[in-house]
Formats: sequence, structure tokens, C-alpha cells
Amino acid sequence: MSIHESAEMYLETIYTLSKTAPAVRSVDVAEALGYSRPSVSRAVGLLKKDGCVLMDENGFLSLTEKGAQIASQIYERHTVLSSLLEALGVDKETAAEDACKIEHVISDQSFGAIKTYIEKTNTP
Repeated sequence: MSIHESAEMYLETIYTLSKTAPAVRSVDVAEALGYSRPSVSRAVGLLKKDGCVLMDENGFLSLTEKGAQIASQIYERHTVLSSLLEALGVDKETAAEDACKIEHVISDQSFGAIKTYIEKTNTP
């Protein structure tokens, strides 16, 4: 499934916001990412067209099955990579920023190898 980095960021943001908020709107996404509302509105329109996001009559956003799958994959990459970098001694903020960059470009093979390595080294 091929999707652009910016779309992944929007999906991941909707995903993470929906974990803590009862409802997510475009304005929430704009605030979380520091983007303008018109930029988010355009991106949400494209994500709707791609079948990744739904918007109800009140403007609340939800992820489709396709969108949730992409978002959860990116979120997993982010959390695993952040944890790995922190374990290597990188401060939390830098680890999160770097993980955000890496999560979009790392191959499935490399990420799988990292996960396998972490699972082996964390097992007593």
C-alpha cells in the first residue's frame, strides 16, 4: 500500500488524537500538526477521496479500515523507533523527532528486523 508521507502524517495524527479525544475535527488536526486549516481541509478531502477518512455531518473525522491500517502501522513504527533511539541514549524529544522522519522511509524488511531484534533482546 503506497501513500505519501504527508498523508501518513495526517492519518497518524487522526489516529493518535482519536485515542484521547471523543471526537476529532479538522481543526484539531491543524492544531496538532501546526498546519493551516485550509491545508488540513484539502488533505482531508484527498484522504476521503482515497478511502482513508470519513467525515460525518458534524465535521467529525474517523478512519476507514484502510486508513486505520495505515495509521496503526505508522504509529507502531513511531513508537518502536522512538523507544529504540531512547534505549540507545537519545533524549526523548530528539528520539521522537527522528522516529517521525524515519518511520516514513524505512522499508518493511528493515523495520521487521528491528522489531525482531528488540523482541529477542527484551526476552529474558
